[in-house]
Amino acid sequence: METYTDVLLVTANVGSLFDNLGEIQNEWLQELYKTIHCYKPQFIALHFQEVGGKDYMVNMGHAENFFWSIESSEEMKDYDRVCIYVDNQFQAEDSFTALGSMYFIHKTLKNIYQYDFNVKDFKAVSGQNKNVGSLDGVTTVEKEKFPKNFWPDFKWSRKGFMRTRWIIHNQGLDLVNVHLFHDASNLIACNSSPSIYSANRKNALRYVINRISDSCYTPLPFFLFGDFNFRLDTLSLVQHLSTSADVQTVKKDCSNEVEKIICEEKDNDHQVLLHIEEKLFTYLHQAVFREDNGRALLKYDKEAAAFQDVIREEDITFPPSYPYSEEYTKPTQYMNTRCPAWCDRILMSHTAQEFTHKGDDGEKSVVYNTVGPNVCMGDHKPVFLFFSLKTNDH
Repeated sequence: METYTDVLLVTANVGSLFDNLGEIQNEWLQELYKTIHCYKPQFIALHFQEVGGKDYMVNMGHAENFFWSIESSEEMKDYDRVCIYVDNQFQAEDSFTALGSMYFIHKTLKNIYQYDFNVKDFKAVSGQNKNVGSLDGVTTVEKEKFPKNFWPDFKWSRKGFMRTRWIIHNQGLDLVNVHLFHDASNLIACNSSPSIYSANRKNALRYVINRISDSCYTPLPFFLFGDFNFRLDTLSLVQHLSTSADVQTVKKDCSNEVEKIICEEKDNDHQVLLHIEEKLFTYLHQAVFREDNGRALLKYDKEAAAFQDVIREEDITFPPSYPYSEEYTKPTQYMNTRCPAWCDRILMSHTAQEFTHKGDDGEKSVVYNTVGPNVCMGDHKPVFLFFSLKTNDH
């Protein structure tokens, strides 16, 4: 008999919640609960990146409280089984990823099992399973920080991935929390198409896909969700935005290094249309990133397309998820630090897509969107995917 389990996957880079936005945590949580209340899923997976923020040595305690407040909230009381994995072991520099994954199982969901990577078998999930720390001895999660040699020219960072494996009513799946490398400099991102950063992300994502598909364990359908840091093809975009402008490149006095790129409108009193520096990206007509959800710019979003052989994604109908203003009163405004981009994504294997039930009569039973579009949620808007998982009860 064919059965369906309603599933909600959420990814959120929560770094800015801990760095300077303690006061918006409550609103952030209310928006999350609203989404859960709206869709009433039986299984929830929350994938967090940058747990503790940049100042994680100071903030890690707050981060733990953040997880406990979700788990113990009135809104989550009908989820009687919880599995929590938080890598907060920042002292272990070689393995620290700042990733956190939380899984909630509703009391109505009976058949659910989790994989033990050590004994290579599934076990029924019961009670509250909280794993906070290095996660080294935890056998129901696989965690890996990307090897140092991935980015020989860049600072080694906390990026990596974390995987758990489940059976929901006889349907097995891998859920993988991913955090890929960012664009360190807007100027370097403009140098080539695709950029050097894009090439690094591509290598890292291929590495993750190969790792979760290797023969070490039987490969299963998978969902990869996290902060992929995918950016728009900056060089092509800048060329497009500045077609009718005068472009000047300003170099540092002492070297040949580019310090800024300034595009001025040819008429209109030479108004500055676009100003780019290492950590500055100011575009006069910022509304283009929000109008029609930024649809006109999706053609510059190319990084996921390199993986069409193995990965699918629902159509994006929401504006770029990053970098939003952290000012409470400007929840839909972007910061002028980076070119807005769809960094936060939920991708799935072709086999996983086959199990997402599309609904009859064209009803939209798959929803891919942001959480809290009109509320300040920090610099990243969380992204969610809601769907009915087709499961067979034998």
